[in-house]
Amino acid sequence: MGRIGLGELILVAVVVLLLFGAQRLPQIGAAIGKAIREFNVALKGESKEDQELKK
Repeated sequence: MGRIGLGELILVAVVVLLLFGAQRLPQIGAAIGKAIREFNVALKGESKEDQELKK
């Protein structure tokens, strides 16, 4: 089993584009980004108030 190459990445991108459409991709990306941020915060054990104080 080799690494994922450029061809495979392009194929995945085309399939995702066909499944969800160009209009929904920004929404999906934003939702995934928010989920990753919340996961990282949960791992660190910080609350939302702690995050707001850091800004």
